[in-house]
This record gives sequence, structure tokens and C-alpha cells, in this order.
Amino acid sequence: MADHYSERPAPGAPDFLFEDHKIVGSTNALCFERARMGHTGGLWIRAQEQTEGRGRRGREWSSPTGNLFTSLLLVDPKPADRIGELPLVAAVALAEAVDKAAGTLHLVELKWPNDLLVNGAKLSGILLEAEVLADGRQAVVIGFGVNCISHPPLSLYQATDLRSLGFQVTAERLFEALAPSFSEMLDGWRKPGGFETIQKKWLKRAAHLGKVITVRTAREEISGIFADLDARGHLVLKQDDGGMRTIYAGDVFLSGE
Repeated sequence: MADHYSERPAPGAPDFLFEDHKIVGSTNALCFERARMGHTGGLWIRAQEQTEGRGRRGREWSSPTGNLFTSLLLVDPKPADRIGELPLVAAVALAEAVDKAAGTLHLVELKWPNDLLVNGAKLSGILLEAEVLADGRQAVVIGFGVNCISHPPLSLYQATDLRSLGFQVTAERLFEALAPSFSEMLDGWRKPGGFETIQKKWLKRAAHLGKVITVRTAREEISGIFADLDARGHLVLKQDDGGMRTIYAGDVFLSGE
């Protein structure tokens, strides 16, 4: 259960609201709770610690004090038919926020669709979830977990944190960079053709572009050369026969991992 909360304008992004908590189960879950209670969206929730943090496909996300745990609630984001692009929007916004907070230039690479990597090690995770509310509105929640001062020994991926890399970046400082960065990216995404700019920014940071990768989906493993992103942000693999295959969801591994 969360502590008593109050909303205030988000730092650097006054069009958004912000709640700050000491301990919650999950910032994503709390965003959905607010939406079910009638919140109109545009709400950031940040916690110093999570007790029930989770990653993609229900995986546990270690959430010790000192790292960044925050989620953004959007209600009926437009254009609705392009919500699937938001994970890449979030990844670019977070990558630019890390650079701003750490005083770096292109410190991180992006692993499709939205993991941040430094020297091949995972720095953060982004989890997008959606729910149709009882009144018919759609709640979309984007959760960010960033390793600022510590990282877990992950079984699937090597991990790292900003302090281990030599950067003294607090969760508060990173959030103060993320809120305006995401606001700017979201405004750009909403414009006609706006995703094209974000796609280009994503590809400039793309990890594994031009390399042989394996994508594990819920049904199969597919290998090929990471050739491109399509116009909606899906992964395009070039296969041995020269044909192109579009991947809509899955976990990416370098060949041999």
C-alpha cells in the first residue's frame, strides 16, 4: 500500500502531474489504480523503492532504494492506432535523459525495442502496459526502471549501473531530466509523421544493427541480420535467403548468447 500522496506539477514538465512515494508495490500498478479511480492521465508516479516491481512477461524487477522507479499514466493517448510505437518513444526519451543527467553524449545504445545498454550491459528496462477501463477509456502506463547506483545479477542479461560506470546520478536528478525529455518526445510523436524523427534517433543508438541476432518470441526462435526498423518500429530481420521478416514482439540476443 502506498503512503499518503499529493499531486504537484512534474519537474520540468508542468503540463504533467507528479506523485512521489517512499515505498509502493509497483508504480505501474499504482498508475492503473489511479486510472480506475477516474484520473484523466498525464500523471507521473515515482517511488524510492518497489516491493513488487516487474519487467516484461511478468519477470521480477529488482527495486532497491537509490535506483529510479517511475511510471507515466496516459489516458486515451492519440493517435490511438500508433500506441505500439510508444516503447521506442520512451526509449529515446530515456536515452537522452541519461545523457543530460550524466553529462555524456550517446552513452547508451538501444536494444530493440526499448532496453538501454552500455557496453552490452543492461542499464534499464521499460514496460508498457494497457487496460481498457470500465468507462471505455484506455489507460496506457509506461514504467521505467533505471539502475542508478546498483544492479542485480540478471540471469538473462549482463547488467550495469551508472555509478559502476563512474557517473554520480541520483534517481531524482535522472527523473528531473526524464520528465521534460519524454514530454518533448511525446509532443513530437503526436504530430503527423512524428514517429519518423524518433525512429531515426532510435536507429542512431541501435545496438546490434547489421549483426546476426536471435529473436525469441512466445512461439519460436528466429535468427537473421538486424537490418532496420519498419515505419511502425517493428524489427526487420534479413534472413539467409535474402528475404526480410518483420518481428512484432520478442527478446533479442546476439547470436550464440
